[in-house]
Amino acid sequence: MSHRDAPSPSGRRRHSRPIIDESVNFPAVQATTQSSAFSRLSCIGRLAAVLIWAFWAGCLQTIFIRIPGPAKIRLPRFFWRTIARILGLQLRVIGQSAGGIRTAKDVQRGEQPIVYVANHCSWLDIIAVGGVLHTVFVAKGEVGTWPLIGTISRLGRTIFVSRNRQNTGKELHDMADRLWDGDDIVLFPEGTSSDGSRVLPFLSSFFAVAKPGRLEQAGMPKPPPVLVQPVSIVYDRLEGLPVGRSRRSVFSWYGDMDLTPHIWSFGQWRSMRATVLLHPPLNPEDFKSRKELANATYKAVRDGAAQLRQGLVPDTQG
Repeated sequence: MSHRDAPSPSGRRRHSRPIIDESVNFPAVQATTQSSAFSRLSCIGRLAAVLIWAFWAGCLQTIFIRIPGPAKIRLPRFFWRTIARILGLQLRVIGQSAGGIRTAKDVQRGEQPIVYVANHCSWLDIIAVGGVLHTVFVAKGEVGTWPLIGTISRLGRTIFVSRNRQNTGKELHDMADRLWDGDDIVLFPEGTSSDGSRVLPFLSSFFAVAKPGRLEQAGMPKPPPVLVQPVSIVYDRLEGLPVGRSRRSVFSWYGDMDLTPHIWSFGQWRSMRATVLLHPPLNPEDFKSRKELANATYKAVRDGAAQLRQGLVPDTQG
């Protein structure tokens, strides 16, 4: 057994990450920021700025979520866009969002909330999607227990879910309530994050709030009619150059990778870009089953991500 496969001190097996050839896609004269003292100091400064901004934004959001009005919906998007700027992450958007800011009365009058469905390869997806869309995230319950991130998630009105089937009814109830209130929500139906080189198959159970089956309809209030908008996320620029397979580990956080070292490594790069491709929305009523809806959404997200990785999607779509 090699040292790469040896158990970590926590008892988990270390994730077998690919060995990165630092010269791939990068000229020898261009310094990377991985090993310089300046890059480490820059990372410390960025992380300090993130903490300061998170504190003041959190204070504002604590007030906004207690008063009526759209401020509690607008602030999270501004918060994540600012985080992206601090980290040097440019957000490129292609396509048009079908969602927006609406009230419960708008939904009662027939406006359809949006369920965004995206691929998932990193904690950066929250920043990329949150900085582009006015939406509420659906996250696994353990995220709510993480220091700082859990607090930010709760202030962002995140809906926490578990893998316990006994809680499914309550979680669907929570999502339905949010949709009736006028919120749009975002789902990551791969069920886990990937290495960024592919999109994992979607689990049809994630689409229950968009197309509930008989069991869900019997155990929860009927959600409002919604549209499902597929979203492809690809991190395609690093230091101004295209990201090849060997560089995707800069962005991807998956398997048993520890979060803190990944953030520290990522924060030492100067500039990055995430492209968010918004596909035309799908009407769940046009599909005979939840599985058909999941497959159609998966195909749109998968194909869009593949085209983005190959540089085949022009900016003129946005």
